[in-house]
Amino acid sequence: MKAVLLKGFGGPEVLELGTASKPEPGEGQVLVSVEATTVNRADTIQRLGQYPAPKGESELLGLEVAGTIAELGPGVDEYAVGDRVMSLVGGGGYAEFATAYASHLIRIPAAMSFEQAACVCETYITAYLNVFMLGKLTDGASVLLHGGGGGVNTSAIQLARKLTPQTQIFVTASPGKLDRVAELGAHHVIDYKSQDFAAVIRETTAKRGMDVILDHIGGAYLASNLAALAVGGRLVIIGLLGGAKAEINLGLLMVKRQQLIGSVLRSLPVDAKAGIVAEFKKVVMPLFETGAIEPLIHEVMPLAAAGEGHRMMEASEHFGKIVLKA
Repeated sequence: MKAVLLKGFGGPEVLELGTASKPEPGEGQVLVSVEATTVNRADTIQRLGQYPAPKGESELLGLEVAGTIAELGPGVDEYAVGDRVMSLVGGGGYAEFATAYASHLIRIPAAMSFEQAACVCETYITAYLNVFMLGKLTDGASVLLHGGGGGVNTSAIQLARKLTPQTQIFVTASPGKLDRVAELGAHHVIDYKSQDFAAVIRETTAKRGMDVILDHIGGAYLASNLAALAVGGRLVIIGLLGGAKAEINLGLLMVKRQQLIGSVLRSLPVDAKAGIVAEFKKVVMPLFETGAIEPLIHEVMPLAAAGEGHRMMEASEHFGKIVLKA
């Protein structure tokens, strides 16, 4: 089958279109004929050799797929060949075919294209898991989202506007994306290149701070995040672009009763992911089915252009999702 291969670890140039063995669905799995997949930050980190696939998962890049079921594995009876589905996958999305667990599948709404569906699972589920399930964002609370126009960040803005409409949404972004982030629904947009986000938040909230912060920077932002966090607030860390180590005042953390939560979706056990997907289908999918939320696509490009998609993401040129059409 056609697939994007790694010619070693390195820059986007190590990605090339080639051929790989077609996978076979195991117990509880299906084989998906992939119509579209997307570029995610985790893919770029794996390409650098810093984020290996979990044991038992495909070594190919790609963490979400949209397409039709080509084959049912043993024990799968709730789906049929030809069904339109989207799914999280542990790897293997950058290919013509990929295996997915039936418990992780989501039926694609009739009005949604494969390109749109490919944008849903990794970023919207990540946003829902970390902002709502772990961060416990409630209506009328406040949330700080780092990441400007990235997929998880734009997904989180959309979800917060619909699921907790009274929530005050703060977002950090680069100068070129401030207006678009505001147009998407953020109430307060902070230029992280010229402003101290913790100082802005403390001033704007009369020193109260944020109830929930979603962060993908890690070490470099830890002290500022905690300074911007309210008493009893939750800081959820989902990435380490700014380093894995930092020093904090644990006494202050205790006095302010703050919670520091680390989260990774990809390596969760199959059953744990299934539980998250089940709640996502119940709470969030109706928003897609009614058109209340539409996936935000930056650009659709062929699978052979995966390297350009990676370059675009690493240069932060995108706003929304970069889709690869298989």
